[in-house]
Amino acid sequence: MFGPPCSRTTRPAIGKLPEMNPSDALVTPQQVDIVYETDQPVTYEVVDAVAWIMMNRPGFNNAQNGQMTYALDDAFQRATADDAVRCIVLGGNGKHFSAGHDIGTPGRDLHQPFENRLMVPGHVNKPAAELLYTREKEQYVGMCRRWRDVAKPTIAMVQGACVAGGLMLAWVCDLIVASDDAFFQDPVNRMGIPGVEYFAHAYELPPRIAKEFLLLGERMSAQRAEQFGMVNKIVSRDELRPTVTAMAAKLVAQPRLGNWLTKQAINHVEELMGKRNAMEAQYHMHHFAHAQNDLVQGSSIAGLDAKAMAEANKKQAGE
Repeated sequence: MFGPPCSRTTRPAIGKLPEMNPSDALVTPQQVDIVYETDQPVTYEVVDAVAWIMMNRPGFNNAQNGQMTYALDDAFQRATADDAVRCIVLGGNGKHFSAGHDIGTPGRDLHQPFENRLMVPGHVNKPAAELLYTREKEQYVGMCRRWRDVAKPTIAMVQGACVAGGLMLAWVCDLIVASDDAFFQDPVNRMGIPGVEYFAHAYELPPRIAKEFLLLGERMSAQRAEQFGMVNKIVSRDELRPTVTAMAAKLVAQPRLGNWLTKQAINHVEELMGKRNAMEAQYHMHHFAHAQNDLVQGSSIAGLDAKAMAEANKKQAGE
């Protein structure tokens, strides 16, 4: 008897590997002098079961660089992991909550590599528009979504300016308490960009007001923001921390799981309303605008640095 014929494994011939697409070529990271004015861009303390996370670059109005972003993530992680913490407050030391993303201080670290926290590759060796697209997917929209979903109630304590990237940090919090001199602003249409990356504008404001907010880029007072439900409570600057402390104490006294479930329930409603999908769509418009600026003006932010933006904002406000 003859057995079954021996099977023969056929290996495909190894030919020449396809050539890499030129757009896939990695680049040598830029070497840029970065001067951090502090090694503690965020402070952290726990008082009566409340974690106080405070941005700590007051000399630069708490402009957010990568160093601060990862320090914020460390603080949120620490508060989440600590069962003794029942509520989280996010604030900023100094005159202002946050003037937004760092686009002009000595500590601007656009080309600084960090150990990424999300499923996003490193950015510093990516060419052209891919560099910003990758970095902001991790450090901006990705981090903000991560902090929004923290399992504990969060309060933003806002004084003075809450501009552009500052909005993103306030909006990820469950509650916002503002001083009576606080204002909110997203002036990036001046750069040809349709709003910051965590695009919650049309969920924080009615659509026509959101258009006004972005198209004109003017300051919105805390009082007007409260009318639209973007701010929960307004107090004097002197009463800001005591008021937030009292509100946090009430949240601490509520059931832990109840706080988490309530937060998830409302967040889920926003998702059913398309919030994440809207952000995904706008994120690509945002980066199309960056790429257009680079092609036309040689600068992804249309040649406007922090000083130029601040001067334009003050002029618009009549200061």
